[in-house]
Amino acid sequence: MAEISLAASREHKCYVGQRRCESPPPSVVNSRAGHAPVPAACMPTYIAGHDALEPLGVGAPPRQSVSPPDDAGPTTMMAAQSKLLYHLNKYYNERVRSRKGAIAKTIRDVCKVVQDVLKEVEVQEPRFISSLTEMNNHFDGLQVISPTEFEVVLYLNQMGVFNFVDDGSIPGCAVLKLSDGRKRSMSLWVEFITASGYLSARKIRSRFQTLVAQAVDKCSHRDSVRMMADTTEVRLRIRERYVVQITPAFKCASIWPRSAAHWPVPHVPWPLPNSVAEVKTEGFDLLSKESIYMKEKQSAAEGDAWVISFLAAETMLLQRGCRRKCLSILRTLRDRHLDLPGKPIENYHLKTLLLYECEKHPRELDWDETCLGDRINGIILQLISCLQNRRCPHYFLPNLDLFKGKTVSALDSAAKQAWRILRELLTNGRSLEKL
Repeated sequence: MAEISLAASREHKCYVGQRRCESPPPSVVNSRAGHAPVPAACMPTYIAGHDALEPLGVGAPPRQSVSPPDDAGPTTMMAAQSKLLYHLNKYYNERVRSRKGAIAKTIRDVCKVVQDVLKEVEVQEPRFISSLTEMNNHFDGLQVISPTEFEVVLYLNQMGVFNFVDDGSIPGCAVLKLSDGRKRSMSLWVEFITASGYLSARKIRSRFQTLVAQAVDKCSHRDSVRMMADTTEVRLRIRERYVVQITPAFKCASIWPRSAAHWPVPHVPWPLPNSVAEVKTEGFDLLSKESIYMKEKQSAAEGDAWVISFLAAETMLLQRGCRRKCLSILRTLRDRHLDLPGKPIENYHLKTLLLYECEKHPRELDWDETCLGDRINGIILQLISCLQNRRCPHYFLPNLDLFKGKTVSALDSAAKQAWRILRELLTNGRSLEKL
């Protein structure tokens, strides 16, 4: 088989679903898009103990640079920090744990239904084998979007070799092309390969949608689950309260997208080299789902593209220190006070800003529990900045704007509400009691 020039074609070999591939192409540093600063009138004059309000670095959401007042001595700042930590821990034990417990109970409930549906799908079509399994009280492939919305990633088996083509024509997406000289019959998914040799995400999703619709009518939970219409994605409404999206996907291990070649950002000491190596070995997923950027293209070929997901990488990067605790508190604040019409703020936005905060504060000391309040204040400040600038760059793919498709009015409304929350946290020591 003829070798393909990686630099020219932006293709690198990907044994999808297997842990084998050729080395990714040489890194190309892509500068992240800059952002205008947040108007000073909208920013607080001082955040006690927060020493990092300057910009995060190339492409990261901006921060307003401020200075503490002259009379804020170390003792005063430490006392305020200690008091804030007490209230944060109380908030975590009361509000956050309650949220976690309720979601865990919901997950068990909805997963029983989803597993039942997927079992029927597998009977009809053995290529769609359910990967939704529980291990150590955790369901592999399940992601919490909100307390009532979930996504289940169904990992597919793959036979055959495809070239992973990541040319940036659709931000956040890539295509899988049958390798030159490879026969279609050698692929497990032969009927989903287009005339041009692309493994079509749209065709696989369409077939899967048909199978799930049939399975819903046959499964033992058919009285409490139904397919949602008006979408090309597979979405189930369970007990008229919960929504679960089931997304077919391929794992791409030991390979890294060219569109994320700039990561890690040069001269930023986080994450450490060994963590970077682990993340890149873990790789990423290719999801068969809709993208706002695909909709803009309005061509059949774009429907063949797959959405790039870094869920496993993000999970690995946020393991140490108080990062997970910080994210849980932010998610709880979002669910209680920032779940606004138009969904301008999603939990994934908060995770993204947390990753940027990790770059700004690379030392593990900065993620000790005593710094939890500072980190939360900093992330909310980033959020306000992004909302007012109406742009939130994806952490690994900064050309991908996570606010794409959100209305200006929804973003402005969210910015005002986020500012109200931050102002409460800064000016009222007991604000978390009512948040």
